[in-house]
Amino acid sequence: MARMIYQLRIALDGVEPPVWRRVLVPGGYTLDRLHRVIQLAMGWSDRHLHVFDIDGVQYGVPDPDGLLEVRDELEHRLDALAAKGSRLRYTYDFGDWWEHEVAVEDVVPADLETRYPMCTGGERACPPDDVGGPSGYREFLAAYADPAHADREAMRAWLGRAFDPVGFEPGLPSTLLRRMT
Repeated sequence: MARMIYQLRIALDGVEPPVWRRVLVPGGYTLDRLHRVIQLAMGWSDRHLHVFDIDGVQYGVPDPDGLLEVRDELEHRLDALAAKGSRLRYTYDFGDWWEHEVAVEDVVPADLETRYPMCTGGERACPPDDVGGPSGYREFLAAYADPAHADREAMRAWLGRAFDPVGFEPGLPSTLLRRMT
């Protein structure tokens, strides 16, 4: 049987204009690998907890204290949980609460000449980690863009790097994704 590739559209909820990515991943990836793909494609730094919600069942890193009931993401493959047309939920950073919709747009046989995973498209830069969720990101953008804003210099110093909210180049996530295999 040919290796199947899942075309996923990952969209960040609560952010306007939309921030999204399109990735191609092997269907045999476990959810922990899909988590790493999402982190790299979106531009997150993987410093916080996460969880997948698929048909009302949560998957993630098991809580050693048993306070958060999740199935172990290492034991569950994408192709066993989703098919073309499926929609998954992925939440990253339980403080900022970044919710993503992961839509399975297509499932196709792998091209033997192509290395997977890869990012094939997207729009806009991902919000910085620890910015405060969707509302904090709106405040950050307002301060960052307005030279007269009282918090502009503090926000720029906090971030410590240049930031272009409209900037996105699929080649960078694809390069990072190729390094994870």
